[in-house]
Amino acid sequence: MTRTPLRPLARILEARAKGENPDAIERANIRARHEVMRDKTRLRSEGRLLVLGAFFFFAFVVIGVRMGMLAASEPREPQVAAAGAHIVASRADIVDRNGRILATNLTTRALYAQPPVMIDKERAASELAAIFPDLDKEKLLAQFTGNRKFIWIRKKISPEQMQAVHDIGDPGLLFGPREMRLYPNGKLAAHILGGASFGREGVNSAEVIGVAGVEKEFDDYLRDPAQDGKPLQLSIDLTVQAAIREVLFGGMKLMNAKGAAAVLMDVHTGEIISMVSLPDFDPNTRPRVLTQGDASDSPLFNRAVQGVYELGSVFKILNTAQALELGLVNPSTMIDTKGPLRWGKFKIRDFHNYGAQLSMTDVVVKSSNIGSAHVAQMIGADRQREFLGTLGLLEATPVELVEASGAKPLLPKRWSELSTMTISYGHGLSTSPLHLATAYSSILNGGLRVRPTLLRRTTPQTGERVVSERTSEQARSMLRQVVVRGTASFGEVEGYAVGGKTGTADKPKPTGGYYKDKVDATFASVFPAHDPKYVLIVTLDEPVETSGPKPRRTAGWTSVPVAAEIIRRVAPLLGLRPEVEPLQPTGVTLTSN
Repeated sequence: MTRTPLRPLARILEARAKGENPDAIERANIRARHEVMRDKTRLRSEGRLLVLGAFFFFAFVVIGVRMGMLAASEPREPQVAAAGAHIVASRADIVDRNGRILATNLTTRALYAQPPVMIDKERAASELAAIFPDLDKEKLLAQFTGNRKFIWIRKKISPEQMQAVHDIGDPGLLFGPREMRLYPNGKLAAHILGGASFGREGVNSAEVIGVAGVEKEFDDYLRDPAQDGKPLQLSIDLTVQAAIREVLFGGMKLMNAKGAAAVLMDVHTGEIISMVSLPDFDPNTRPRVLTQGDASDSPLFNRAVQGVYELGSVFKILNTAQALELGLVNPSTMIDTKGPLRWGKFKIRDFHNYGAQLSMTDVVVKSSNIGSAHVAQMIGADRQREFLGTLGLLEATPVELVEASGAKPLLPKRWSELSTMTISYGHGLSTSPLHLATAYSSILNGGLRVRPTLLRRTTPQTGERVVSERTSEQARSMLRQVVVRGTASFGEVEGYAVGGKTGTADKPKPTGGYYKDKVDATFASVFPAHDPKYVLIVTLDEPVETSGPKPRRTAGWTSVPVAAEIIRRVAPLLGLRPEVEPLQPTGVTLTSN
């Protein structure tokens, strides 16, 4: 840049020639130079102020936006992003046949500790032990003062517990989000649902997996994101389930039984409308599995599916139906009932002396073991075994429960003629109440085999035929007579034409032989008998009815009254109206003149 001199020679000479003072030129040039410098400095200062103003403006905008976002968001503890695979915690709901919730999800929190950043470890341990009584203060303190950097304290806590922990104020106590499984109906349908627990876990989420029941059977479906949260719909009716559990629990206590089971099944679709096993449990706080003793004593044991028992005389109608189907007998055929029936060193006796003969119908109505054994001899071992296999009584039930696959019937080691005779009246072959419900449905629905299911169906099953419609009708008529004038007279429910068969089986000893004072009492029923809709199986374990001078253990005094009360309660819930039972044909033939 060219700098202008303060005393230019040309102007100095010109000023002297005119007699002017040359110093004035210098002062004028100095003043002009200072004005230029002042203008440049002002422009530079104004630019700096403008940049600084813009910086402060944008800073205030960013801070304001962030404060707004924090005010509108849910307060969370700061989390450190952890490496690893993402855990999908979402799980579909389970609903009953009417869409009512059986199992759903609830958002909660997990509590964990980071000892290195804790301030007062002793106070934190003491406060946590006060909030969670099941925690040990000394054990917590030992964990906090050890070398661990991360400790799970509780996998699930309530909002009240979370607030109490928050009030402790220790920065080393932190919360992680959790999605837990909730069963809003408590113990209702516990053995069907089974329960869920946590699988893979992280600070920010946990994997919910099924551990039993339909939760485990349909675990892949319930966790599949492709289902888009579509609920799993079961065949269970929640209202009916509640009514049956209430009556069965009262009956179990009234009859002094150690356990009980009930299965209600649609005879045409195979849908299980209700399944109850007592004692039961709350799947929200699922108890531990027994590690010693008898597994059947655990509340986790599903007596309706896992329990295989010799069910007694309820098998007589199956034996009779096969004989009718083979044409060996008809309802009026006279059967030898003179006893005792000897086979080698064994004797078969009846509960009462029924005389020398009974009709085939009365063999069922009066429950004659001897009569059933004679009919079984006519059938033969091979045909009996094949027929029972057709009814699904020789294999595990195909119901959608993980426990079902391990509940296989106990078969005789050698299916001898004696086994054939004893199986005809329910001894020598152990099955579950669900097996029995399936077999009764197949025999009584018109003769088509059904397979049990816990999934909602809208159409009847079209299984293979096991007996003819005529045989099915004759079997239903016999079962109706058992209630009208036989061993199940306490099973009559006005307006619903109940038919059924009692079964009282002595319980086998672990060392061999049978107890004389311990029985399994079962009542297998169908209603209405003339137009079958549902089969109900009620089993009581070691019942004793004590209202009379002597204890009574037979099913007619124990299981039958309980089943009758169940039918009285649930039939209206199932949409069945009381109706007048149609009259049986009188045998009079009308002719024209």
